[in-house]
Amino acid sequence: MKIRIFTTGGTFDKEYDPISQKLVVKLTRVPKLLERGWCKAEVVVTPLMSMDSLDMADKDRLVISENCKQAKEERILITHGTDTMDKTAAVLASEIKYKTIVLTGAVIPYEFKNSDSPFNLGAALAFVQTLPHGVYIAMNGMCFQWDKVKKNTQTGFFEEIK
Repeated sequence: MKIRIFTTGGTFDKEYDPISQKLVVKLTRVPKLLERGWCKAEVVVTPLMSMDSLDMADKDRLVISENCKQAKEERILITHGTDTMDKTAAVLASEIKYKTIVLTGAVIPYEFKNSDSPFNLGAALAFVQTLPHGVYIAMNGMCFQWDKVKKNTQTGFFEEIK
């Protein structure tokens, strides 16, 4: 089973820029993460954009949606910034019915020692291979239906909406 991975930026791909002294989105770290994790799943990584999700507009979400629709693969994983992941998930759920799509992100950039990105990517890879069709958000070892989750901005963790 081939899995398409679309990357969009977010904290997954941020690194510290010593000139601006800020975290900036750079090229995707996903291939490096897959290699370091000894990933044997058949994946195709396609970078779509490199941006902070707070800067995403509706046109960017449409680019993600169109690429998901056109992908030959039935199983799609998307790395995405956590702040607006739910907005993109809503667009995908309204437009795509016969694929399994899992969005994941990171709270701490890959470049940092205690990053959650390797764990989140690995868990999302497992979820995308086993879940039925639908749109999901996978973070911190948990997986939620897209419309049954919210990010707790106080803790940084995603929580189920009851």
